[in-house]
Amino acid sequence: MNVRLYVWQRATAALMVPLVLLHIAVICYASRKGMTAADILARTHGSIVWASYYGLFVIAVSIHGAIGVRNVLCEWSPLNDRGAGWCAVLLGIVLALLGFRAVIALVFM
Repeated sequence: MNVRLYVWQRATAALMVPLVLLHIAVICYASRKGMTAADILARTHGSIVWASYYGLFVIAVSIHGAIGVRNVLCEWSPLNDRGAGWCAVLLGIVLALLGFRAVIALVFM
């Protein structure tokens, strides 16, 4: 694993820690208040803050996950570094597209 990817994966992990903690806190709050999906969507609709928060989350997870899968492919599959890298890039793009689709649905639909 090269140093650049190592640093990127550790940086995205550090970024995800507070994002995950806030996400779990919001889930606990919503479930204790008995909020329905409609209640949550009504609160997040049109909010640039929630769009930014979850957009940042999607970016961090996409990068972090793609690097992790690349490392697994390099160590455990017959793919060479270049092939594993292309698979990881493809996975990162798919994760980002699916994640941004969810953010758009959460905030703007």
